[in-house]
Amino acid sequence: MELNNDEIRRYSRHLILPEVGLAGQKKIKAASVLCIGAGGLGSPIAMYLAAAGIGKIGIVDFDTVDYSNLQRQILHTDADVGRSKAESAKETIRGINPNVEVVIHNTRISSENALDLIRPYDIVVDGTDNFPTRYLTNDACVILKKPNVYGSIFRFEGQASVFAPHLGGPCYRCLYPEPPPPGMVPSCAEGGVLGVLPGIIGCIQTTEILKLAIGKGTSLVGRLVLFNALDMKFRELKLRRDLACPVCGDHPTIKELIDYEVFCGIQPEPEHNGNPDEVTVQEMKKALDNPNLGIKVIDVREPDEYEIAHITGVPQIPLSQIESRFTELDPNAQYYIHCKSGVRSMKALQFLRGQGFKYLKNVKGGILAWSEEIDSNVPRY
Repeated sequence: MELNNDEIRRYSRHLILPEVGLAGQKKIKAASVLCIGAGGLGSPIAMYLAAAGIGKIGIVDFDTVDYSNLQRQILHTDADVGRSKAESAKETIRGINPNVEVVIHNTRISSENALDLIRPYDIVVDGTDNFPTRYLTNDACVILKKPNVYGSIFRFEGQASVFAPHLGGPCYRCLYPEPPPPGMVPSCAEGGVLGVLPGIIGCIQTTEILKLAIGKGTSLVGRLVLFNALDMKFRELKLRRDLACPVCGDHPTIKELIDYEVFCGIQPEPEHNGNPDEVTVQEMKKALDNPNLGIKVIDVREPDEYEIAHITGVPQIPLSQIESRFTELDPNAQYYIHCKSGVRSMKALQFLRGQGFKYLKNVKGGILAWSEEIDSNVPRY
């Protein structure tokens, strides 16, 4: 695959690197990468891959751009809010380097389509933020013998590796044989993330992709890099393939893709609002407007979140303190519990129920739903 004169000018700083040179840049141009996710990690990955001259970039993302994405998802701008992330990503990538072929897959990756999505690409990069997709991506890459360039982020910490059993290393399941219980690990929407962190981890992932493409350097196969932004410290752990791994071990038992939502213990959303433990924000408003109903409302978000947005008259007991403060509540009273979106308030409900509280309801959608459906003056964050 030859380079034209414009490409030679564009990639000149690569070409004068002895480790890359003309031959290496041709390999970069010949390479194809599937980027799963066009969010925090996918943004720097896709942009730097495009700038480096990767010949074909596939983007898998079914989501749309939200204002809360803009603090870290640099593929997208203010004007892209409400647009398809895949479409927005394609436009940005083509603006960086029109020589790159961009293929968008505006769909959710699943057990039904993962193998077909991944098969045409040389390298897969995981820019996802949930466990079912991580295990799905891992298993599909092992089955197809594709390198899986992994990264994850949360708050101020991130990690990266390359999972490639066909290159002698472990897979994601060797490191994490079982997913954590549902809700145990908060999402970035619940726990937050430093905006620049995915840029750092995403750049590490992109570096690994380019090294794989040109066949130079020592890759992260068999190594896990841990980064703490607050301390500005990197650590490294050595990883080994688990000989008993059900996917990449000596005697694999998983030879085809499974139902990863079930594997991760995630129950499907009911088609109708038939959950007896849930109430709507409209019902919460009725309780607040009519004290004679005897229903009390509590907010289990953290103090920093309460300062950003709260509902007047609703007291706060953070989920992190509920084990030590639940005695402040009356076990015979009826409570509506809310958080940001309904995840942590359900955890609080389950804990309180274990302490003998019987009259509890979780507010579906939390303060985000309140802002959208009841009072738009309450900020969304």
